[in-house]
Amino acid sequence: MPRVIVDCAMYRDGRRSEAPGDLSDALAQARAVGDAFLWIGMYEPTEEEFEHVSHEFGLHKLAVEDALTAHQRPKLEVYDDSLFVVLKPVMYDEDADRVTTGELMLFIGDSFVVTVRHGEGAALAAVRRRLEHEPEVLRHGPTAVLYAVSDAVVDHYIEVAAELQADLEELEAEVFAPQTADTRNTASRIYGFKRQVLEFRRATSPLSQPMDRLAFGNVPFVHDHARPFFRDVADHLTKANEYVEGLDRLLSDALSAHLAQMGVRQNDDMRKISAWAAMAAVPTMVAGIYGMNFRDMPELRQWWGYPAVLLVMVGICLGLHRMFKRRGWL
Repeated sequence: MPRVIVDCAMYRDGRRSEAPGDLSDALAQARAVGDAFLWIGMYEPTEEEFEHVSHEFGLHKLAVEDALTAHQRPKLEVYDDSLFVVLKPVMYDEDADRVTTGELMLFIGDSFVVTVRHGEGAALAAVRRRLEHEPEVLRHGPTAVLYAVSDAVVDHYIEVAAELQADLEELEAEVFAPQTADTRNTASRIYGFKRQVLEFRRATSPLSQPMDRLAFGNVPFVHDHARPFFRDVADHLTKANEYVEGLDRLLSDALSAHLAQMGVRQNDDMRKISAWAAMAAVPTMVAGIYGMNFRDMPELRQWWGYPAVLLVMVGICLGLHRMFKRRGWL
């Protein structure tokens, strides 16, 4: 299965060595040595491609089904022969203002680790290389792999949260900027940003319970001395969740402020329209009166009647304009 197996190696005393071609022989050799384990990394395997691995390692069929179908919530499941952990790495595309999530499943068992990756994010090559340069960590076996992968995923949560925070500050500046053609779609941008934060929260929030179990509980296939390290990951996850909650609150406040500003602008526009309508109503009223053509209208027989009426209309309009200007309606 060269297409789906991204990497396969045996680690003995924290040092990498090539694994035998047959998985059954490789696992038997790792268990016979005692201080070795097998790490297999797979990318989006099909049921037929994963069947051989699941059979050789005795993986539970329910966990295998979850690993193949993906679209799982972050969780930790304990089975008889293995531990099944689901993580959701997060990536943020600044150009598209879009949060995307991948899925990463880990099977931890006696002398083996199987990682199954879905999506473009969460490449484990960097984690594997870092561990291979730290043999004192890697010699702790599958527990070290679970810790390193969890730590890398959670640390990236904080990095993505910082990027979202920077974009949110730009969006807040846009909310309180004078209205232009570029700011007319601010509400839709805020709502879209809120959906991205919601997608982010779906990855970080459910992971709290699994991390607490690893940090404070007694979980099979995880060494007790690793609990302080998982507590550190849990602390970082709490920080990431606080970031996400803060972003969500700020977005709600920004949307409320934007809608309030829109209401103020609409009221201001209505006042201006009302002021101009009032000034237009005066000459209309006067012209309407003199347009009735009654016979006994004394001003019609005077030479000064026409200019006098014009002066009265202009004077009243100027007075109204000055009054509205003083009150801030214009």
